[in-house]
Amino acid sequence: MSTTNPSPTPPPRGEGLQTNPTLAPPSFLGKGAGGLGSSVRPNVLAMKGYAPGEQLNDPEIIKLNTNENPYPPSPRVFEAIQATLTSNKLRKYPEPLGDTFRRAAGKVLGVDPDCILIGNGSDDILTILTRTFVPEGGLIASPTPSYILYKSLAEIQGARFQTVPFDENWHLPQPWPIKGANLTFIPNPNSPSGTMVPKVLMELVRAQVAPYPLVIDEAYIDFADDRASWVQTVKHCDNLIVTRTLSKSYSLAGIRFGFAIASPDIIRELTKVKDSYNCDVLSLAAATAAIEDQEYFAGVRAKIIATRERMRPALTELGFDVTPSHANFLWCRRSDRPLKPIYEELKRRKILVRYMNYDGYDGLRISVGSDAEIDKLLAELKSL
Repeated sequence: MSTTNPSPTPPPRGEGLQTNPTLAPPSFLGKGAGGLGSSVRPNVLAMKGYAPGEQLNDPEIIKLNTNENPYPPSPRVFEAIQATLTSNKLRKYPEPLGDTFRRAAGKVLGVDPDCILIGNGSDDILTILTRTFVPEGGLIASPTPSYILYKSLAEIQGARFQTVPFDENWHLPQPWPIKGANLTFIPNPNSPSGTMVPKVLMELVRAQVAPYPLVIDEAYIDFADDRASWVQTVKHCDNLIVTRTLSKSYSLAGIRFGFAIASPDIIRELTKVKDSYNCDVLSLAAATAAIEDQEYFAGVRAKIIATRERMRPALTELGFDVTPSHANFLWCRRSDRPLKPIYEELKRRKILVRYMNYDGYDGLRISVGSDAEIDKLLAELKSL
C-alpha cells in the first residue's frame, strides 16, 4: 500500500407552535420554523448549520472523532478551578479582557498582552472576526477540504463563501486566485488532512490578499514543529491574525477557551465586537493555569506525537492511505472499499471516529487517543 499523501480531489463547489385555542398568536409569527418563518432571516432559513462531531453519553465509548486530548489537563487547572469555586469570584463578573490570562499567554508566546483577544473557544474568535470584517453580501474565502464552520459563518453573516482546492500535495495554488475576499481563513495545520502549508507559500498568500486580513487558524499548531507558528509574524504584518484554542493540546475542550493574536490596533477593533464578558471566571482560571504549566504541556504533547507516529504505519498496514500529519489526528482513505460502513461498524463496537464527506471526497479522520485506545482501535480494524 502506498504511503504517499492521498491527494485531495474536491469537486467544484417539526411541529408547529402550540397555542391556547382561545388566544390568537402574535401577528409577527408566520408559518414554518416553529411558526416564526416570516421573522427568520432568509439566509438562516436556507442554511443547514454546522454539525459538530458526535458526543454520545456512554462512558464505554472510545472517542476518536473530535480530536479531544486523551489525557487530563494540568493538575494546576484543577487547583485553580477549586480555588475559584471556594472564593468570592462566582458572584462577580470576570475580567472583561482576561488581563491575567493575556499576561500569562504573552509571556509564554513572546508577544505583548495587548496583542491577545480572549474568546469562548476559538470558534467564538472566528465569529468575532467574521462580524468585524465581513459585511452582508461580502466574501469569505478558504481552501478546501478544510474546516466546514467557515461556510456556516459566512451563511450566518449573509456573505458569500468561496473555496480554493488544495493541490495534490495539500499546498495552496499560486497565485492565490481570490484577491478581494473580506476575510480569508486558512487552517494550519489543516483539518481534515493534518498537513501544513509551507511558510513561503503562506507568505505569498498573505501578501496577495492584502490589505484584507488573512486568518491563520492554528487550532492544532502545538502538535507541529516548534517553529511552525505564525505568532511572531503578527508583529510585522498588519493584515495577519492568528487564532488558537486550548481545547486540543491543553485538554480544555470542556472549558471552551481560545484566543487571537494580532496587532494591538486590530485587537482594539475586535474588542468592540466581542461580548462584554465572553469568558467566565472558571474558564479564565483554568486557561491561565494550563498555559503557565509548560512542563506538563510538553509531556502530554510528546506522548500524543509518539502515538501519532506509530499509528500511521499501523493503519497503512491495514490498507489505509494515511496522510502524514502535523496534528493530533490522521486522515485515512481507501480505494478498495467504502469508508462509511467501516465508521458504522466501529461505532457499533463503541469506537467513534469521524466520517467526513466533502461532496464525494471522503475519509475517516481518526483522533490520536491514548495508547490503550489506539491498541483497541487497531485490533478492531484488523477484524473488520
